[in-house]
Amino acid sequence: MENHISKFIVSLGCLILLQSCNYFQTAEEREVVARVNENYLYVDEIQSLVGEGVSGEDSTLMVNDFIKRWATQQLLIDKAKFNLSTAQQKEFDELVSNYKNELYSKAYADAMVAKRLDTTFNQNEIEEYYNEHLENFRLNEDLVKLRFINLPNNLDFDDVKRKFIRFNEADKSDLDKISLQFKSYSFNDSVWVGTKSVYNRIIPLNDGNKSQLLKKSNFLQLEDSLEVYLVYVNDVLLRNDQAPLEYAVSTIKQILLNKRKANLVKELEKDITRDAIENKQFEIYN
Repeated sequence: MENHISKFIVSLGCLILLQSCNYFQTAEEREVVARVNENYLYVDEIQSLVGEGVSGEDSTLMVNDFIKRWATQQLLIDKAKFNLSTAQQKEFDELVSNYKNELYSKAYADAMVAKRLDTTFNQNEIEEYYNEHLENFRLNEDLVKLRFINLPNNLDFDDVKRKFIRFNEADKSDLDKISLQFKSYSFNDSVWVGTKSVYNRIIPLNDGNKSQLLKKSNFLQLEDSLEVYLVYVNDVLLRNDQAPLEYAVSTIKQILLNKRKANLVKELEKDITRDAIENKQFEIYN
């Protein structure tokens, strides 16, 4: 079989380049590139493999590789059909048919649902679901609300430190004005964040000082040879604590969205069946 395939390889590059708009022929006139037993591979099936700007050498390699893989697959299928029992082949054919039907059905249902799906949620709807399913919203990691500044250790940061800890409106404004001096920073200390992401951003945190991160209203000054981290922890929630609503919102929205999709699919199925009965397209014979 390898020798049979190799006969095509020498001329494949030229074969692809010679095809043009005159090549759109009827099924009877389709040009054969390769054959494995009773299975044929046609030129029009491989033309799309080669995009614009691909060199002749590269296009030949791509086509050759595709033909070899196609031939190998056909040979495996033929061997399988020869060795598998009729019952096994029938079972596989049914599985393929069912999968094909499911793909078609799902594609149509998804398209119809997308047109009708309302993706907006009001706060009452979210809060209602949250309150009815509190036990489903337990934290699987520690959360913190914090702010931090990362700055070079050769900078005089006593004034920065004082304002960072006190952090009234004037302090916040002053720190914003000089933020270009910081290597990185975050002043958004009203949002819950997972400690894993904090550890990734604040490098000096280690097993010896990570416990300090899980203390409320706690200030940390972490240093290494090049830089200083100022960290202030506003609030803490521990693993297995009740997840706060604002942290669970995205999960709740996805749950509610999936429910809406499922309900729309059910409505679609009922509508299609009802219309088919009314139009005499679907009948049950007793």
